[in-house]
Amino acid sequence: MGTAKAWLVVNARSGSNSAAARDALERSLAAHGLTPERTIEFPDEDLPTAASLREAGVARLIVFTGDGSLNAAIKAVAGWDGELLVLPGGTMNLLSARLHGAETGYEEILDCIHRGAYRPVRPVMACCDAGCAHAGLLVGPGTAWAEVREAMRDFDIPGLARGTGEALAETTGGARVRMVDPLIGHEDGYPLLELTPSHRGLQVEGYRPEGPGDFLQQGWAMLRRRFREGPHERLGLCDRLVIENCAGEPLELLLDGEPARLGSKAEFSVEECPVDLLATAHGF
Repeated sequence: MGTAKAWLVVNARSGSNSAAARDALERSLAAHGLTPERTIEFPDEDLPTAASLREAGVARLIVFTGDGSLNAAIKAVAGWDGELLVLPGGTMNLLSARLHGAETGYEEILDCIHRGAYRPVRPVMACCDAGCAHAGLLVGPGTAWAEVREAMRDFDIPGLARGTGEALAETTGGARVRMVDPLIGHEDGYPLLELTPSHRGLQVEGYRPEGPGDFLQQGWAMLRRRFREGPHERLGLCDRLVIENCAGEPLELLLDGEPARLGSKAEFSVEECPVDLLATAHGF
């Protein structure tokens, strides 16, 4: 499908979407015979839907954004019979790493697509009533660090200072969360649980800093979305689990980096991605 009709989705707020990066991407797409017929500037323009792609005869949607915008794009085209090509256009690019390898840039990915060295896949997602996550789902008061990360991205120094104090207070003093079905881990819970989808199920990690240094280390890891650099423990692999807030308060979530909220107890499970994604890594 090297000459398939394609559209491109970009997001100027994503980590790798500078003007220079966008120009370089467009040159690379052209060099590989993959020039899109239309570029959609999200969020200024609406994301395409399955219906709009079918009507326009689009066979491939190329998405060059961060994980949050990518999540929204996949949701918007659910049920479409075309193929979606994920390119690393954000800061962490966790879904791109799943599909193409952690250190793989878009030049190498596009070369594989041009040569036909890829396959369509439907990887599992981590799902709950608030939505689905393709890269990772976080639960607990530790998700408060996401607002600090936004302030960093916007160079909002007052917001950064204020948010850091609030996030540290929430992580250290907020109501913890725990797994109750299956009953695994510490009974008094964790400031943060991470659910990472894989072909083996949901990998569950518990983050449980004990002292001020640990909390600051975990906060710094959260800001860079490198959660496992903070103190943590592996709690297992599950296809389904139930998490509750230890104090009966709402559960705070991050779905691929985007905030959400559920009741005090919620079920999490795996579901198949609703559209074909192109994978070039040997893991698929």
